[in-house]
Amino acid sequence: MIDRLRKWARGVKRDALALYLAARDPKTHWPVKALALIVVGYAFSPIDLIPDFIPVLGLVDDLLILPAGIWLVIRLIPGPIMAEYRASAEGLLERPVSRLAAAVIVFIWLASAGFVAWLVLVNSSREA
Repeated sequence: MIDRLRKWARGVKRDALALYLAARDPKTHWPVKALALIVVGYAFSPIDLIPDFIPVLGLVDDLLILPAGIWLVIRLIPGPIMAEYRASAEGLLERPVSRLAAAVIVFIWLASAGFVAWLVLVNSSREA
């Protein structure tokens, strides 16, 4: 059961990435592009329609609304073209993760937070 759930979640992630690729492809018609961008934006957005802290209902958007949106856009894209997008998305998901790039990004965020904290301390000491 857990393995099936993981496989389903990976398929949703692959399809969301495939829709992102479809939205950027000139072969995709603009109404489908617009809908794909809305679905992908919602999929990768940290903001949910129904907040996750609401019991049961908080998971409805993740388990029902998002897959329904993905399903709708997939139905609007011709099968052979969608197969290309899925293959490309699968290839992107198989790429190795760069630990160095992650470390650089974390360093930039920490340095930015430190700089902001320093600015706050300098400005608060000037006011005192």
